[in-house]
Amino acid sequence: MSNVAYHTSAATEAPTSDRLRSDTLVDSVLILMGMTVVQRLVGFARGVLVCRWLSPEELGQWDMAFGFLVLAAPLAILGLPGSFGRYVEYFRQRGQLRTFLRRTTVATIVFSCFAAGLVALWPAGISRLVFGDTLHARMVLLMAGCLLLVIAYMFMTELFTALRLYRRSSVLQFCNSLLFATLSVVLLLGWRATAASMLVAYAGACLAATLLALYWLRDVWLDVPEPSQAAPHKAFWAKVIPFALWIWVSNWLTNLFEVVDRYMLLHFSNFSPIVAMEQVGHYHSARVVPVLLVSVSGLLASLLLPHLSHDWETGHREQVSRRVNLTLKLFGLLLVAGGALILLAAPFLFGVVFEGKFDGGHAVLPWTLAYCCWFALALLAETYLWCSERASLGSLAFGIALAANIGLNLLLVPRYGLQGAVIATAISNLLGLALVLWLAAMCGLRVSRGVGIVIALPLLLIWGLTALAVGLALVLAIVLLSDWLLCSDEKQRLLNLFIEYRERLRTRLQRGR
Repeated sequence: MSNVAYHTSAATEAPTSDRLRSDTLVDSVLILMGMTVVQRLVGFARGVLVCRWLSPEELGQWDMAFGFLVLAAPLAILGLPGSFGRYVEYFRQRGQLRTFLRRTTVATIVFSCFAAGLVALWPAGISRLVFGDTLHARMVLLMAGCLLLVIAYMFMTELFTALRLYRRSSVLQFCNSLLFATLSVVLLLGWRATAASMLVAYAGACLAATLLALYWLRDVWLDVPEPSQAAPHKAFWAKVIPFALWIWVSNWLTNLFEVVDRYMLLHFSNFSPIVAMEQVGHYHSARVVPVLLVSVSGLLASLLLPHLSHDWETGHREQVSRRVNLTLKLFGLLLVAGGALILLAAPFLFGVVFEGKFDGGHAVLPWTLAYCCWFALALLAETYLWCSERASLGSLAFGIALAANIGLNLLLVPRYGLQGAVIATAISNLLGLALVLWLAAMCGLRVSRGVGIVIALPLLLIWGLTALAVGLALVLAIVLLSDWLLCSDEKQRLLNLFIEYRERLRTRLQRGR
């Protein structure tokens, strides 16, 4: 049977209407940043209120339940939505986008229902795994229903992002964040101040965002042409499944890497289950702000991948390398600058806003900020491996880092508790970032020396505010006076973009008059 649908360039992309018109990368970043500022402020406010109103034990339960959902959702659906960023453009160029979406949607529905059923049928075992005992079976049943809604919401956001419809994707995520915050406040104050209230709020937010996405998807679907030739199932799945499975492995390793330290703290510390859950609550308080840096990086990586894929498919592979390098350097600088602001605000945050309930979280905040910066940069660097269809190497990097994390936790958690868990995670995150960059370089990524400088900067967060201020001043001088961090071509490109968008803003203001 012919594989012409996948190996010829005869099929051309259908004319794109306004409903399916993609945004440019720079426009996408500006849309993302604009929406993200408001969205993260809403998420931060929600996180602060949750820390104020929940006890350390309940906060720990919510952290573990949410971590399970984040880990289980991509695991359940075999990475199919994660492949959208790489293959939506591939199949759209070949006139097979409708086939791709139809088949992946059916497969996702089947896998998600199967996974939720398994969780519901094994409440005692899941309770012991997630919460350290078998007393939370009802919570597990609630998590099973929430899992279906989380998968549906994830599917929709991945789809709109892969289509480069970032305005709609950003609105979906903003609505989810706003509704989650609103329902959290209503349920915590009007029902019960427990982790169960948070689960119900999150499920409701995912449901509402999914319904909005379905309404929009109806119009978008009309603009996707019917394929001129039926795509053979064997050739179709032979193309999609290997990459999707490696995305599945990579997502599982990445998400497990992000939550394994709390599981180690819960199951391998010398604390009782109640005290261990309280320590998880302290850890959660230290992650409320730093985790926002990681979430922004994940969003940036998801919108970067379709553009990298477009450059890759059209033969502009050197452009892929330049974009990845510049993104790592600019975002790395923003991460450290954001970390400096967080450290400055930490005494007020933990002493006044959190009412002094989480001194343990305050103590580990610098280490938490540092490893979140490294983890965020690793997610961005991994997009090169995904774009070059070497997702298996990303999985290898995170697998090695995960093994190191588990080993270091086993060594440090029984002796040092929460502090040991955070130090172990920081070391393994730095290792993971180094491995991703090394493997990407083997696949053709030309890693500039400026990236190495940016990787070292989060160490300043651990050394204190004085060292951080001196280091940032030195970095500013390096940027302005030399090409060590940003080369002259990158500076000129940034200046041209600034001038372009300044003129566009001026033009819009003049039209408004």
